[in-house]
Amino acid sequence: MKKINYLIIILFGFQSATAQAGRFITEGRIEFERKLNLYSQFTDDNLWSDDIKKSIPKFKTTYYNLSFSNNKTFYQPGREIADNNKLWEQPAEENIIYTDLNKHQSISQKKIFEKTFLITDSTRKINWKITDEKKNIAGFECRRANAIIMDSIYVVAFYTDEIITPGGPESFTGLPGMILGVALPHEHITWFATKLFTVPVKETDFKIPTKGKKMNNAALKESLKESFSDWGKYADRFKKAALL
Repeated sequence: MKKINYLIIILFGFQSATAQAGRFITEGRIEFERKLNLYSQFTDDNLWSDDIKKSIPKFKTTYYNLSFSNNKTFYQPGREIADNNKLWEQPAEENIIYTDLNKHQSISQKKIFEKTFLITDSTRKINWKITDEKKNIAGFECRRANAIIMDSIYVVAFYTDEIITPGGPESFTGLPGMILGVALPHEHITWFATKLFTVPVKETDFKIPTKGKKMNNAALKESLKESFSDWGKYADRFKKAALL
């Protein structure tokens, strides 16, 4: 009898510790704020660049929504804000991305200037290195991870294990929890969660993209190489933005 009571006490203590350890979220919607440093687009030290900087805000801000349920995510443009510098349009700013993390597959609809592409491929394999640094994002304690993608792009990400789905904004996945923050320091772009909506997510909320010229990421890379062949110093920047 004493052994049974002892086991009950242990089990109760384990359940209490688990409950106190934190919430574990499997579905909902996250709003992400994306910031692009417009001043970084003008690296030439001349009067023309200085005049342009004086006429525009330093950052272009756009919002996106990421719906998630278990191991599926759906990323799409969110609320619009007035006077959002549409003159400074970047490739793939209107990305719509469906990701099935169980199947390691994503379907992306990307508008790259006047063309639309439908990309079906495996999810990006990212060799994350998790650190001990922590940061609070949208009320969640997040841990930092670093990586290099596309051979040269340095990525800093912050994820929380309180949201079990191992997804994130754009093509960033593969950490033990939801990615709530991403920074590309050398590309001067960040994505950070502003809030979590704990709402039910139905299967019909995952609207698989269907528009655009069908191809995979390798074919898109070749297509962009040809399209931007005469864009000079801007070619590399635009290709990277389109392939994220």
